[in-house]
Amino acid sequence: MQEHLEDKSDSDSTGNKATHGDGSVHGSLFDGWNSPPNLVTYVRIVLVVVFLALYIASGRFGSESLPLRWSATALFIIAASTDKLDGWMARRYNQVTELGKLLDPIADKLLILAALVVASCFNEIAWWVTALFLIRELGITVMRFIVIDTGGSVIAASKAGKYKTLFECFAIALLLAPIPALVGIETGPAHVYTIVTAAIVYIALILCLYSGGEYLYHTLRRR
Repeated sequence: MQEHLEDKSDSDSTGNKATHGDGSVHGSLFDGWNSPPNLVTYVRIVLVVVFLALYIASGRFGSESLPLRWSATALFIIAASTDKLDGWMARRYNQVTELGKLLDPIADKLLILAALVVASCFNEIAWWVTALFLIRELGITVMRFIVIDTGGSVIAASKAGKYKTLFECFAIALLLAPIPALVGIETGPAHVYTIVTAAIVYIALILCLYSGGEYLYHTLRRR
């Protein structure tokens, strides 16, 4: 990994420049668009659509269908985990590309933010929490486009950005799992589970805002 700081959610698959095996630098954003790591990213984007369909159809806390809710939970975990796969492939086979560095975080943000929006629609999480996640993630994504459009390169990830993604995925997986519906929403174990889930969501939110500020600071400093 590079030592510069970035907000990239799945930063394991990126570097500052896309390179061929001989060390030469890719000149175009679309060079290597069909590389295996990028194909994995495309699949993850498709999985987001399927995940949303299952999540919405399952209803609030799985009230419409617990099997669909469990399926949505499993698909979310699979989609989030594929980030590590394309990161490993990109490093292992020297197939880091500028397109991959751009699409990987977008794929992750689609997955995470879509899950948060549906959760808020179902009143499973407060709208103000989702709003803060949306503002930060979309703001950093717009900034990333501006940096690339003005000739800059995507900056490598900070540790805070990596921890942010880890806690986000963990929190959403806990939120998706219909444990309260299984044990009874009004029972003690369900309340404990809800409190633990909320605590992890807030930790993820703090890391999200902190890493966003860090990315903003270092981007402006470099420019």
